[in-house]
Amino acid sequence: MVMHGAHVPLILHGVGKEYRLYDSPRARLKALLTGRALHRSHWALREVSFALKRGQCLGVVGSNGAGKSTLLKLVTGTLQPSAGQVAREGRVTAILELGAGFHPDFTGRENLYFGGSLIGIGSEEMAALEDQVLAFAEIGEAIDRPVKTYSSGMAVRLAFALVTAVEPDVLIIDEALAVGDQHFQKKCIDRIREFRENGCTILFCSHSLYHVRHLCDAALWLDQGRMMELGDTETVLAAYEKYARLLDERAQSAAAAPPPTAQAAEKRDPDAAAILSCDISDLHDQGEGKPPLLQSRDLVATITVRGQGQERPHVGFMLEQDRGVGITSMTTCEDGVALTPVGEPQDRTWGVTLTLADLPLHTGDYVVSVYLFDASGLVTYDLWFKFKVFRFVAPTLVPGLVRLPYRWT
Repeated sequence: MVMHGAHVPLILHGVGKEYRLYDSPRARLKALLTGRALHRSHWALREVSFALKRGQCLGVVGSNGAGKSTLLKLVTGTLQPSAGQVAREGRVTAILELGAGFHPDFTGRENLYFGGSLIGIGSEEMAALEDQVLAFAEIGEAIDRPVKTYSSGMAVRLAFALVTAVEPDVLIIDEALAVGDQHFQKKCIDRIREFRENGCTILFCSHSLYHVRHLCDAALWLDQGRMMELGDTETVLAAYEKYARLLDERAQSAAAAPPPTAQAAEKRDPDAAAILSCDISDLHDQGEGKPPLLQSRDLVATITVRGQGQERPHVGFMLEQDRGVGITSMTTCEDGVALTPVGEPQDRTWGVTLTLADLPLHTGDYVVSVYLFDASGLVTYDLWFKFKVFRFVAPTLVPGLVRLPYRWT
């Protein structure tokens, strides 16, 4: 994937990062004085090579400690590589630890100019941008108060508005797609989508494979600092998901998994967009300690949600083996289905019914999850993850996971 020539704002060739580990400060001092190698080498990243053309979006996936954050810091220039080369063209903007660079004793306005100077925005340019930055951040009169009086959400809003005030050539995102409340999350997503549509090159690091699938046209899987796969998004994510399932199976064999819970039980803003209910038809109680039995051959789920404003939201549904593999998922966004209003318009309530007819499953225990998205299908407003386990008894006794269409000849 390494390429050369015009319109390639980011190129990495054989990039590696080594950290030297010493047993004690005395050993470090002795090594400096004698020139002897008294350290152990830890390579956080090794032999990473790729190039991104203008307008491309590369998703970086991997488990914790895989080297993702190290990669992003090398691309932004906050770390220097121990091996290889990083070539950048144009303005590079990073959405990493938002607000970490603000001085707590400075006001928000003073931090705009101070922080702007650190990312290449001079005082005259910042004066011209100030009104639009403040309008985006929506923190009102707090802009003239010291940042140490801000809530964490206010600081993050101001930081996001600052770092995205000028459209970059390369945008680096580390798990910061959505910050603040639901309204501000949508603004953040919309701004990033606008950058991409305008040809901005994006390097996006996330544990959310859903967002990687929907935003990225290529993906990179890192493991223990090495490139495992690089290519089109779906191929790379399929390989990574298989690896992640194996890790989950090992973890579950070592300790029993906690019982699934619905986030609906948590205290939340009563006016926020939320999943209100997901009713599955024909579930029969089998007694304490046993999952309810699905008596029908069809899986029928009626989902009711509360949206944000007059926006028509989308929902997603996922079916998995209980403590096993994923089976299928679907979203109204992908399928072009519009939710139906429920009740009065001021209630902002929407509903949809999903039917999986003649459920092609073999006998076993299954678990479902429900998602609530915004109108674009990118902002996740609410999630009931693995909230309902049920048992299904198939009409046949053959082994397997699902029944596929087939014929004998």
